[in-house]
Amino acid sequence: MTRKIVAGNWKMNLDYSEAKVLLKELMAKKDEFNAEVELIICPPAPYLSAFAEVLKDQEWIKLGSQNNFFLENGAYTGEISPTQLKSLGVKYGIVGHSERRNNFNEDYSMLSKKVRALLKVGIIPIFCCGEQLQVRNSNVYKEFIMKQINDSLFKLKPEEIEKIIIAYEPIWAIGTGKTATSEQAQEIHHLIRTRIASQYDEKVAGNVGILYGGSCNAENAQELFRQQDIDGGLIGGASIDAESFLTIANAFE
Repeated sequence: MTRKIVAGNWKMNLDYSEAKVLLKELMAKKDEFNAEVELIICPPAPYLSAFAEVLKDQEWIKLGSQNNFFLENGAYTGEISPTQLKSLGVKYGIVGHSERRNNFNEDYSMLSKKVRALLKVGIIPIFCCGEQLQVRNSNVYKEFIMKQINDSLFKLKPEEIEKIIIAYEPIWAIGTGKTATSEQAQEIHHLIRTRIASQYDEKVAGNVGILYGGSCNAENAQELFRQQDIDGGLIGGASIDAESFLTIANAFE
């Protein structure tokens, strides 16, 4: 483990009143969070502006986006540009979540553009990768995951990729109640870090944060975070409960 990172992906959950209550609950627990952990919350896009105002003087927790377009401006109705996100004080941006890949047909080329667009304005991408159950069962999952990373990230310069956070999300474990064992998760995290070291060098590989993103929760976080190459978690459902998010963030040993 090189870093301690916990990011909450709120997805398309909570109306504005509910989201404000959750943010207030998190803020009230500020002194209970481990100060060594990089804390990130990624609320729905309509709430980013108001949340940015609340968090602008709160360095202990950072704001992230769930999606972005790859151009800075133009006639792209409904899209959000990295420049617009940057102007709000957004520091991180999720790219390539399996739900975006599957539901909105985001391919490797588009994801590469999205990553570069975020880096250009100084937003740190949280790049998601992972395999479906049939890929896992066919025993080609390592090659599948590394193709996602290779095609979208490995054309970046060393100083660019070492800024990125990679989130491994076994798709078969998202929203299913299933979780990869700590050994399964560590296997992929180690594979990713080793391949980055081979493509770049050990220093770059050590600087890349690698998160587990498959139904990580308050019960299994400590065992997962104990693994050598797991730097934390990209948390889904458990991140919209303040107490669970606190427990997960404090699960590092």
